[in-house]
Amino acid sequence: MPVEIERKFLVDRELWNQEAPEGHTHIRQGYLLSQPGKSVRVRVAGSQGFITIKGKGQGLSRPEYEYEIPLEEAQELIDHFADHVVEKVRHYVHYRDKVWEVDQFEGENAGLMVAEIELSSEGETFEKPAWVDKEVTHDPKYLNAQLSQKPYNQW
Repeated sequence: MPVEIERKFLVDRELWNQEAPEGHTHIRQGYLLSQPGKSVRVRVAGSQGFITIKGKGQGLSRPEYEYEIPLEEAQELIDHFADHVVEKVRHYVHYRDKVWEVDQFEGENAGLMVAEIELSSEGETFEKPAWVDKEVTHDPKYLNAQLSQKPYNQW
């Protein structure tokens, strides 16, 4: 079973503004199902479409299946079947042999920035860039599925 292992951190915006990301992608994702312990998401990332199924996590790990789907179908699924949508720009930064993905949220989640790092094991060690701030891995309100239902501007 495919497993996602990731940690999430808030971003120090002042220090982030000194960073030069290597690239970015606009992401629009909608949730077809979002319940505690499971979600089904459709994502448009740049010119690609994806459907992702995530299960209940244990520790830092959770089952995840992701499949590329035609872009037009991804857009239609979001527009016609998604109950909740999140939009963000994802920036990419290589730091100490790891890729950090920094999500700068838009719309009702504007003002929120979250950095994510995917790991190969729960015990894997890594160094954090200076702009990485407080860890929020275990705080469910920072899950994208939760942000789609209770956006940052309602906290």
